[in-house]
Amino acid sequence: MQLKPLARSLAAALSIVVIAGCSSTGGTQDGDSYGSQNGTTTGSSTAGTGTGSQYGSTTGSGSGSGAGYGQQADSRIPEVRTIYFDYDRDTIKSEYESVVMAHARYLRANPNAQVVLHGHTDERGTREYNMALGERRAGSVERFLNIQGVSSAQMSVVSYGEERPAVNGQGESAYSQNRRVVFNY
Repeated sequence: MQLKPLARSLAAALSIVVIAGCSSTGGTQDGDSYGSQNGTTTGSSTAGTGTGSQYGSTTGSGSGSGAGYGQQADSRIPEVRTIYFDYDRDTIKSEYESVVMAHARYLRANPNAQVVLHGHTDERGTREYNMALGERRAGSVERFLNIQGVSSAQMSVVSYGEERPAVNGQGESAYSQNRRVVFNY
């Protein structure tokens, strides 16, 4: 297991590069910007659009196009609690790494906090396949958090597969919102 320190170093370096590269903040999960100049939000939404601009932030200034996500104080649970996946994939999209990093910072700063990672899929595929895919998605988030120094004792994984869709319907717009992992504190 000599690769573990190397993997942690690489993950930390990548995280710093991603966060440093982000220059704008603001917006809610549906991509609308309700924030004031200091970034505080006055409105909220629970439905995402799957377009990559689904991040809320409580620090920074102005409104942006979807970068700088999840940057906030470590004492508060990050505002964005859902990340989305590509069809039939369990790898975390680079655009969501900063969201997962915000959750990692929160969990490291609050060692008594517990999170359940809910893995979901769209309705395509068999029930068994979707249960396994939901578990793999939540497991990939769990591994990412673990690499960032979050204790395994703080996390648990549950797969709902296709059983609890965020959006009912068929078509890519509904499917893309159902392929997700939800952070449940």
